[in-house]
Amino acid sequence: MEKDDFIGKEEEIIFETDCSFSVAENDNTISPKVQGRIKLTTGNLQIIPKFKEPLFITFRDIVAFYTDDYKLILILTSLEKITISDLGYKFEDCVRIFSRLYNELMLKDLLMNETLKKSGINAEFLWLAENGMTKNSGNCEIRIYETGLVFIPEKGELKRLPFSDFADITDADYKLSINLESGEKIIFSKLGRDFDSTVKVMSDAINELSLKVQNYLKELIPSATPVVLRKAAQFMREGRAAKRMDIESVSKELWNELEKKIVLTDIKEEYEFLKSIAIKEKMCIGVKRDLLGDLTGEYVWFLIPLLMPDSKEFANAIAMEAITGEEGGKATYFFRILKRSEIGKFNNNELNQKIDEFIKKINRCMLAINFRREPIYLPDEKLQEPQYEKYRYSIAKIQELQELRKLFIGRALHFSFDNWKNDVVSILNFNISEKDDGKRWEKMKGR
Repeated sequence: MEKDDFIGKEEEIIFETDCSFSVAENDNTISPKVQGRIKLTTGNLQIIPKFKEPLFITFRDIVAFYTDDYKLILILTSLEKITISDLGYKFEDCVRIFSRLYNELMLKDLLMNETLKKSGINAEFLWLAENGMTKNSGNCEIRIYETGLVFIPEKGELKRLPFSDFADITDADYKLSINLESGEKIIFSKLGRDFDSTVKVMSDAINELSLKVQNYLKELIPSATPVVLRKAAQFMREGRAAKRMDIESVSKELWNELEKKIVLTDIKEEYEFLKSIAIKEKMCIGVKRDLLGDLTGEYVWFLIPLLMPDSKEFANAIAMEAITGEEGGKATYFFRILKRSEIGKFNNNELNQKIDEFIKKINRCMLAINFRREPIYLPDEKLQEPQYEKYRYSIAKIQELQELRKLFIGRALHFSFDNWKNDVVSILNFNISEKDDGKRWEKMKGR
């Protein structure tokens, strides 16, 4: 895939040609096919019909797109479906250029901005589902970032693969085969001269992350052996929060030192309170590379499944917080574990399994959005403000972000310990008493 030289130019018409189009409304009403002309710029798509109202569609208004029988089909945030047809011999160019423009915007908006290690790697890809069936294939560009790989299909939407989601990777027969934790598999081939350098850059990036985790752990426990560091780093692969029982299976001292890292911050009281109502063996601590890289380094984050403060009954909530340096975090975030109608329906073994599954889900979701918290908690009305436009787009596009917003209960801000504790108790009481899964906790005015 050749790198298009139009990326970065504002509102310049990059491509235009004659076409036909039709619009399917949300109520399944389909307009008659109309002749017109399609124009692509760096930020929008325009369709100019003959003597009809033109269509102006920003790329952020497009939730998904696909091709079928030489037609380009767009799904909009309004749930309208635009079918663009009769592109003739310019169909391939139209889809290729549209895909490129659309994916470049996705890279900026979809919470992926981090240090780029290598780009411009042309390849073919084969994406296999868990059952071995082909999900997608074709030509693509590979880009290697500090914490993950992005591949951009020539025709289709990009995919981000965090390195911590790699179950294993092989480079036999000039093919790069990546097995994911989900059971899916991505195979890259025909990398040509870029094969060896791609393998090296990717291997170095993955190893660099592992070494940073091991180095961080060694600083915590100077007496730790290399075996302990390697085993612990496997549980705590970049960004993953590891369960207390798993860390202690490697080294009880390590868990204690990770806790010390938290209690030495200015949220010591808050952590101790959460610990007092925690399902202790399910507590998790992880190390995450900050998005600003070497400017801020790593931070510690934790997940704590909770019991109710008074009754010590299951609170159906998990607390999450990220801590940088000695400053602690700005807020503690709370997520619902089960559907509220399911509380009390599981025995202890089943509940333990549900909690373990939920911890994996939260880990996966946070990795998918690169640990940004703002798009999780912003209410729907705030998202209508112009400065949050990119989040509206992200929410429409990223399934994991949709899941986090659906599970989000509320957050307790660190103004003072007493105010924070009152809010935590209020959040947990709300979560247990409320029956509607869609309701979030709202802080009472005057408190």
